[in-house]
Amino acid sequence: MHLIQVDSVQRWMEDLKLMTDCECMCILQSKPISIEKDEQNELILSSQYSTCDNLQLLLKRAWIISTELTRIAQKLEKNRWQRVHSMTVRVNCHVHSMINEYNTFTRSSSQEMHQLEKLLIDKCSEFTAFTERCLQTEDEEMLRSMKSCVNETLTTIAQYFGQLIELVLTQEAQNLLRQIELSGSLYVTESAVSGLFSLAQEGAHLCRIIAKEGGVVALFKICRQDCFRCIYPQTLRTLASICCVEEGMHQLEKVDGILCLADILTDTSHSEATHAEAAAVIAQITSPHLTFTQHLSSFLENMEEIVTALVKLCQEASSGEVFLLASAALANITFFDTMACEILLQLNAMKILLAACSDRHIVDTPYSRDQVVTILANMSVLDQCASEIIQGNGVELLMEMLSEKSSSGNAAEVAACERVQQKSAVTLARLSRDPEVADAAVKLSCIPRLIKLCRSPTERNNSDSVLVACLAALRRLAVMSPDGLEDSDFQQLVKPRLVDSFLLCTNMEESFV
Repeated sequence: MHLIQVDSVQRWMEDLKLMTDCECMCILQSKPISIEKDEQNELILSSQYSTCDNLQLLLKRAWIISTELTRIAQKLEKNRWQRVHSMTVRVNCHVHSMINEYNTFTRSSSQEMHQLEKLLIDKCSEFTAFTERCLQTEDEEMLRSMKSCVNETLTTIAQYFGQLIELVLTQEAQNLLRQIELSGSLYVTESAVSGLFSLAQEGAHLCRIIAKEGGVVALFKICRQDCFRCIYPQTLRTLASICCVEEGMHQLEKVDGILCLADILTDTSHSEATHAEAAAVIAQITSPHLTFTQHLSSFLENMEEIVTALVKLCQEASSGEVFLLASAALANITFFDTMACEILLQLNAMKILLAACSDRHIVDTPYSRDQVVTILANMSVLDQCASEIIQGNGVELLMEMLSEKSSSGNAAEVAACERVQQKSAVTLARLSRDPEVADAAVKLSCIPRLIKLCRSPTERNNSDSVLVACLAALRRLAVMSPDGLEDSDFQQLVKPRLVDSFLLCTNMEESFV
């Protein structure tokens, strides 16, 4: 469950709406709006909020309960019985409210869910009564013996609560998937896909639930029906979210998802938005950060046509976002299999990517440049790559990337800039084994720039990974052009062992003492 970072007063104001007296809340919510049980009142209630809004309310209430249970355990450790009891009453209130709210907007609940609801409510009532008795007990010995019972009850409540939330979320996923399965209506299907996307945004656990309930299978079924073409982008975006977990990847493999994605990418009749979202799914399932991509055997069978389609998408991208998605997929594929680099070389991808970098409307962020330089770094292991770099003025681009700076100061952007600097240095180090590339780098004053990055922590944003890459590139260039270094630079940055130069540079912080 993800939470937006907000001002603490705003957070309190939002929570305050949910903090109500337990007894009054239970009595009020058990009363009907009117004495007539007509359909109109039910319709008004259910139409006030969408399913997504109701689910968000439920998740918010669940987060509050979870937080309160954690705080109760903390107060219990400190024997703050007054606080324990007041917080127990509050939890009791929230549990009743959550169950009432959910039963208001849901149309059907299973027998298992009703049993869990009853178990949780009974245990909360028992817990409230028990803590009240503890509050009235002054015997320290008695309180110590009662404390273990309180802890046990608290653990049971947390267990029931977790099971109930799991069941609720599973039921919501099942309801949405049932809508997709049974409805041929575009509107209903689009609404259900939107609901699944909202669920998937709540974290990996929700993605696992959706995958286990057959979400990946249902979404690929949509992507194989021409009547749903207009919602392909939304469907593919949902698939990309779900496939961040292993269960989603296994389901994708079982339904030949790679083949479906390859068909979408190579079908020129699809919109650019559809191609971009298909590229996003490819980027997700080939991410080098995932440890469960080894089973994607079918990817290798379709890799050439996928890579070809992605290069074309990079070349024809009408916006920075489309280029970012396509280049991210290509960057990940170059990690996934070395054959991809050879295919890229045959497709003149180097020339296309270098040309795109000169267009500030297309390669418009450090994130896009990070993808491009990742591809260049991985391709630079091939000997034929050097001539492509020279012809496309790639050394100039790598020099520019060594000076990458964040304009916003945003932490994610700063991290992206560091990766750009590091990978551009790595690429230069690899390519400089070719005398022509090394000569071009020296003529463009690459050595002074690398020295500055090594000696000035602020230039590299105190990044150790950038420092190591720059030291490696500097040493490679020093071999090819030893006259480009002053003696002090050679003695400190090139001659010693790499680890010694690294330690020397990391201790070069300015002293104001």
